[in-house]
Amino acid sequence: MTSSTGPDAGLPEGSLTPGPLRVPASQPTRRARTPYAVLEVLRLLVVVFFAGAGYQVGTSVDQDGPVLGALNGTAVGLIIGSGLGYVLGGVLGRKTAATTEVARTSLRDVSAEQLVAGALGTVGGVLVGAGVAWPVFFLPLAYLAFPLFGFVVVVLGYFGAVVAMSKRDGVLALFGERAGMAPRAAPAAALPRVIDSSVAIDGRVLDVVRAGFLHGVMLVASPVLAELQGLADAGDDLRRARGRRGLEVLEALKREDGVELEVLDLDVPGVQEVDAKLVRICLDRNAALLTLDTNLAKAASLAGIRVLNMHALSLAMRPPVAAGDDVPVLLIKAGKEAGQAVGYLDDGSMVVVESGRARLGQEVSVRVTSVLTTANGRLVFGRPADDAAAAERPVRSPRAVPGRPTPSAMPRRTS
Repeated sequence: MTSSTGPDAGLPEGSLTPGPLRVPASQPTRRARTPYAVLEVLRLLVVVFFAGAGYQVGTSVDQDGPVLGALNGTAVGLIIGSGLGYVLGGVLGRKTAATTEVARTSLRDVSAEQLVAGALGTVGGVLVGAGVAWPVFFLPLAYLAFPLFGFVVVVLGYFGAVVAMSKRDGVLALFGERAGMAPRAAPAAALPRVIDSSVAIDGRVLDVVRAGFLHGVMLVASPVLAELQGLADAGDDLRRARGRRGLEVLEALKREDGVELEVLDLDVPGVQEVDAKLVRICLDRNAALLTLDTNLAKAASLAGIRVLNMHALSLAMRPPVAAGDDVPVLLIKAGKEAGQAVGYLDDGSMVVVESGRARLGQEVSVRVTSVLTTANGRLVFGRPADDAAAAERPVRSPRAVPGRPTPSAMPRRTS
């Protein structure tokens, strides 16, 4: 193992080398279009309107006598009005569709609660404005009264919409508790949590609970208990110790304050794997999954389950290590390359130390030279701090003493 920084450096044996990331070719996004039937209905309504207007105009001009060939005034008015309506109907329909699309794009980030509160505020503002401005109709000139009335109504209607949208919770609460409000998803910390066997075997959940970061209802399904019991009765000493530790952790959780441990005496018929049973139980009981298994956490998330991944929590809480830092590391085994030694940080990160094989079994201060993050974790490369300091110490040239020649100035001996 070397401290190269290439794309495949630090990957464990047997792991697949990641290939180049392929970015799919970008395809032009098509803007949502108004359905064709809606445009035709709008055009038909405009045609009917202008045909009716043409009929009224043609009837008033001449109803019986011919106006254009054999067509009387009524027929000519219908034809001209229908044609004009067909042309204008297409233009108005497309403009209406474009305006609707612009409004949809502008309101994309506005919630339904804000729209409802804004509509209520607009109606209230218009009613208040009409009640305040109606005395202007006592003015003798109508062309002065109507603009003043409309100005007051528009200003108060807009003001009411803005205020209502900014105070949407209070406005909607006037019509009932959480009236019109969409139900909010409960956070994962407030849901009952189904414990995976990996959490029980690991045991760190006790420290998290005692630190106050985890509390509430915790559910232990009977398949998990059966799995731990099977491990505790296994013939292998390691498996038996893991199973017993898992049962002891569950027993300790039951005695912790702030934690209510419940055993679910149920099973999922037709499902053999324990992980699949836990996913089904979480879906049926609307519970979150507490696990240390990253693969199970990904599968549960894809199934729509809220997941509390303690492995992700441990990665988030690990101390940061950067190039140039000095960290104490206990060297426990030799590396693959000549002179290398391997140790581990407190969070489990592997540290590869150059020129450290001679100090196996010792705790050495290691100066970090590079950090490589892979899919399997974090790899830290470094070398002993004293060797690094010696390598960084500048080499001083000998001082010239008066009357004494420097080595470079001394004559060379020839044989």
